[in-house]
Amino acid sequence: MRVNQLHPWPATVEEAQAIQDRLRPQVELTGPASFGLVAGLDVHYHGDDRVRAAVVVLDAATLEVVEQVTAEGRARFPYVPGLFAFRELPALVEALERLKTTPELLVCDGYGVAHPRGFGLACHLGVLTGLPAMGVGKTPFVGEHAPPEAGRGSWTPITLGGETVGRAVRTREGVKPVYVSPGHRVSLETATEQVLRLSPRYRLPEPVRHADHLARHPA
Repeated sequence: MRVNQLHPWPATVEEAQAIQDRLRPQVELTGPASFGLVAGLDVHYHGDDRVRAAVVVLDAATLEVVEQVTAEGRARFPYVPGLFAFRELPALVEALERLKTTPELLVCDGYGVAHPRGFGLACHLGVLTGLPAMGVGKTPFVGEHAPPEAGRGSWTPITLGGETVGRAVRTREGVKPVYVSPGHRVSLETATEQVLRLSPRYRLPEPVRHADHLARHPA
């Protein structure tokens, strides 16, 4: 698939922040509500700042794997809160460009608008690809939320600066929630529906589970 090269990879914090500021207005929080092919994206760190990005495309109806790819590289951008995506984006973009199929939804291990600068990894990848994208975090990142009730499907809003930026969603009864936020061309309601649809058995949605495993244990 094709990824739009909308900017060079930054070398400084100032360059990275400028890229986020320029792309943030392009984020759309409405879009389709159903998807045929869904991709999970994850990155694993190993060795001396080496990263392995994995993208796994699933049939949304059957949750069977359609295609999977990896790409490896070195994280050249330093760890800076709010700019973490720049450590992972080059490898993720390379992996996406290796896909022969084009997914209809990107499910990222990370965040969308639930981000200190309102432009997390899912937003960035959504704008670069033009595809609907959402973030699913394993741990809370920004904002405040009350614990959702114990039942599967329960959720509470995540608020930041008086605005709702995501939801803490219980995908399994009595198990810790996941932290869902829209990235691009998807609403918060649709992102919530999708994370539940894609998590029939485990806490994490199947596309992200598959991508996590592939990033750690490449074929």
